Amino acid sequence: MSWFASFVLGLVQGLTEFLPISSSAHLRLTAAFAGWHDPGAAFTAITQIGTEAAVLLYFRADIARIVSAWARSLFDRRMRSDHDARTGWLVIVGSVPIGVLGLTLKDAIEGPFRDLRLIATTLIVLGLVLGFADRRAARAEHGGRHRAAARRKDLGDLSVRDGLVYGVCQAMALIPGVSRSGATISGGLLMGYTRESAARYSFLLAVPAVLASGLYELKDAGEGNVAWGPTLLATAVAFAVGYAVIAWFMKFISTKSFLPFVVYRIVLGLVLFALVGTGFLTPDTGASAG
Repeated sequence: MSWFASFVLGLVQGLTEFLPISSSAHLRLTAAFAGWHDPGAAFTAITQIGTEAAVLLYFRADIARIVSAWARSLFDRRMRSDHDARTGWLVIVGSVPIGVLGLTLKDAIEGPFRDLRLIATTLIVLGLVLGFADRRAARAEHGGRHRAAARRKDLGDLSVRDGLVYGVCQAMALIPGVSRSGATISGGLLMGYTRESAARYSFLLAVPAVLASGLYELKDAGEGNVAWGPTLLATAVAFAVGYAVIAWFMKFISTKSFLPFVVYRIVLGLVLFALVGTGFLTPDTGASAG
């Protein structure tokens, strides 16, 4: 992989990781459209360390408070009822599904799951799910002529059940095209959480899983098409761009719906189906040496 290609892919990773449009799908599609080899699951996982570093920086106060309360709860039983300590425990609980499935489905993630037809399908299906969840949440928030507005849950309402549901939703993102934030935010909205709370917990929940995945894949860095230097460049670019995207996204969802992302996902999925169907792209374009 060239330095230019790594810069572009790092830019794509940073732009798409926190938006509900799937960073892994966009890395795969960018390589396919540009005629580059698929950078592969290892490259994706390692560059995600950069975007998760942006999460650590942006939410540093929240994370420091949660880690501190969680650590104290290990020795002080009274602390286990503390909201921050409970959030720390639930992040651990929610990380179990993706850890188990990530190891179990490793071969599929690096092979069949990167088929462009599957990516097109997941883009469209999750787009429809996100649109339904967002519309349902909006109707509940605003009420109507014959019904009162319903109270939406925040992170103080997190339970073990909700933590596990969030975790299962996050695990779905092992399939490119699903989107980690898209799946977990959709799950949060369907469980009755506010947009801000669902997004914030989505970002916090991703930290252990993404860092663990990236560190695990470090052993494969420098093999195949992607050398260490370009991988580190892409990771640095992803960090810088990702931080800016988090700041923008958290402000955006406080007043706007997810409809633009829903439309984008569906249109991109349909275009991808058309390109594969007409032979412009093959389902494994760019993947043979990835």
